[in-house]
Amino acid sequence: MGCRTVILISGSGSNLQAFIDTLHPEQADIVAVISNRADAYGLERAARAGIPHAVLSHRDYPDRASYDQALAALIDSYQPELVILAGFMRILTPGFVSHYLGRLLNIHPSLLPKYTGLHTHQRALEAGDSEHGATVHFVTEELDGGPAIMQSHVPVLPDDTADSLAERVRNTEHRLYPLAASLYIEGRLRLEDGRALLDGSPLPASGLRLDQFEMDMRGNRND
Repeated sequence: MGCRTVILISGSGSNLQAFIDTLHPEQADIVAVISNRADAYGLERAARAGIPHAVLSHRDYPDRASYDQALAALIDSYQPELVILAGFMRILTPGFVSHYLGRLLNIHPSLLPKYTGLHTHQRALEAGDSEHGATVHFVTEELDGGPAIMQSHVPVLPDDTADSLAERVRNTEHRLYPLAASLYIEGRLRLEDGRALLDGSPLPASGLRLDQFEMDMRGNRND
């Protein structure tokens, strides 16, 4: 089987579904889906795909550190090689991040380093940006500050609302996240000395561009 992968969710799990639909088990063996919310629809997606799933509610723990310690113990019981944050709406403690450093990925709905945190689509509109997007990055102790791996870009249209912009960005995420993660799964991507390296060479600060990477992939197939 493929790279043993645990995916953490809090909500609908649309990016989880993208992993299920895109990556063959010989690439990514999703050994567990874990949610901090029992009502997360992503748990149903996992059940339909026959993936083991569990709920560990943060409300059952007195503080963030004790929850993260219990979460790490649960994750480790599945012996993962890769941990994916797919809409996991928790700020992680430094100890948790350190434990998984270099094998913990996240996707954020902005072109980092722009708009860390919440309400990214509305903030992009208010700033008058001409483009917006999403970023897959390694997770480090700095919130949304880990080295970028790959970004998707969408134009900001004159009649966009935060909701319409969010939907277009979300659609690109479903291509972006599995593709970016596959670079790690294939052994091409690693975190070293605070930098993201692809095939041994540092990636640019903004990571790879999804559209250019897909174009290069099509060109290689046609050679």
